[in-house]
Amino acid sequence: MPRLHTPPTSPRFWRSPVRGPWFTSVLGVVLLGGITALFVTGLLSYAAYNPDLSPVNDKTPDKGLLGFYLFAWPTHPSWLYRLTQGVHVTLGITLIPVLLAKLWSVVPKLFALPPARSLTHALERISLLLLVGGVLFEFVTGVLNVQLDYLFPGSFYPLHFYGAWVFFAAFLVHVVLRAPAAVRNLRRMRAGEGPEEEAGGEPDFPLVSPRPAEPTVSRRGALWFVGGGSLLLFGTTAGQSFDGPLRRTALLAPHGGADPGSGPGGFQINKTAASRGISARETHEDVWRLVLTGPAGTVRLSRVELLELPLHSSALPIACVEGWSTGDQWWRGVRLRELAVLVGYDGDAAPDVMVESLQRRGAFRKAALRSNQVRDPRSLLALDVNGEPLTPDHGYPARIIVPAAPGVLNTKWVARMTFGDL
Repeated sequence: MPRLHTPPTSPRFWRSPVRGPWFTSVLGVVLLGGITALFVTGLLSYAAYNPDLSPVNDKTPDKGLLGFYLFAWPTHPSWLYRLTQGVHVTLGITLIPVLLAKLWSVVPKLFALPPARSLTHALERISLLLLVGGVLFEFVTGVLNVQLDYLFPGSFYPLHFYGAWVFFAAFLVHVVLRAPAAVRNLRRMRAGEGPEEEAGGEPDFPLVSPRPAEPTVSRRGALWFVGGGSLLLFGTTAGQSFDGPLRRTALLAPHGGADPGSGPGGFQINKTAASRGISARETHEDVWRLVLTGPAGTVRLSRVELLELPLHSSALPIACVEGWSTGDQWWRGVRLRELAVLVGYDGDAAPDVMVESLQRRGAFRKAALRSNQVRDPRSLLALDVNGEPLTPDHGYPARIIVPAAPGVLNTKWVARMTFGDL
């Protein structure tokens, strides 16, 4: 019968000789480990924002029990967020060929009739639909956000957060239902036996085609092709999180931002002063004042007055949720804990602080820092970088720099700092 007249609900419609339990099982095992790592690093990224500190840090309202929070985000080592978020984004992009191959390998199952033959089968079908929809949503929103070309309505943060929980719940159900069969198939194939499905697992709709076409590639060859695609994506992504030669290969690093140019300020910029409504008039040294508030009252300082305070240096990177990070930059400025002293606190007992920016548009115009971040001697209100005053796009006249904090918490164009328990 010609394929044109064979409906996709028939196993005879699907003729690729590559499909089969072993091929699907290998991809499934890779995704089991990879997606678990993605979920864990995603939770760590959420924790890095210190979401229970202040509502301004948490963009996921009404999260309930899903927003469980286990620990205050540390400042040691300084590259911690650079590592966890770099792994999250790089691994996510690297797994795209594996994910697409896995979906291709099981697509006949989506057309199997009847839709449910038992309660277990019904649960598997429902989990599969949620799994496919959830994983496509998570990968698409994640890639668009990484490429600074986020097109979905609504904020990326709650959509990606809730989407991750829907997907992972379906993923767990699917693993519980399918993992035993996947492991048995791998063992049988290793022992030289036929896969379980051919031995009677699902004879009414097998993955192995009953009418296969002529092979153009073996299953192992197909796996090598998928692996090669993943290695290519890894090679063109991983460099965005490291110093050295690999940075030149990071073709899939975030694009769309301003060209940082060269010189002391020649490192990655996501948000420019112009894009956030920052004018040269309001940042001019004759106009701009930093407002500090605490139990001793309010202190207003010009940039010149800040430069007269004891200055310290820290070598720290900037690491962002999009997965990119800079190398260590040399920042110079006033320690946050010493600013807390000016408004009535003991530096060793400095509290939380709310930081407000001059920016008028975009998320994280305000950001809260926890007391352990304020007290760290490397945490600065930076005035200079790499031996020169900050550029407007890097936050002139003053910006926050804190070890291991997500980039958005390193507030630029700082206008006000309110110290106290939040």
